[in-house]
Amino acid sequence: MIAKHLHLILSAGIVFSVAMVYGFQPTLVFDVTISSIDEANIFKAIMGLYLGFAALWIIGVFKAQFWTIATLSNVVFMLGLAAGRIISILFDGLPSGIFVLGIFGELVLGCFAIYNYRKFNVPN
Repeated sequence: MIAKHLHLILSAGIVFSVAMVYGFQPTLVFDVTISSIDEANIFKAIMGLYLGFAALWIIGVFKAQFWTIATLSNVVFMLGLAAGRIISILFDGLPSGIFVLGIFGELVLGCFAIYNYRKFNVPN
């Protein structure tokens, strides 16, 4: 039954990896210099948010009663990120290639989560 959980597994793996970069090496993907504790704190907070969602998605894989909320949160997370990036393109211009790829990945994973929700969600 891996197909039911694939959107959660893929998303958790990707988001965990991104969280580690954002939290510990943001200069790998951002043209920024972290020059204060407050700036480092912001990136660590984003890391924590990402890790929290990744944890919820993994819980949804192993605990059936959390699958629906994990899947719905995955839809909101992925499509919310994609929407924010699209708004940024409209107002700020085209970002670097890695972030354009991010939009594509977020749209695919968000739509895949919707597909799996419709396919596997059993109403109570």
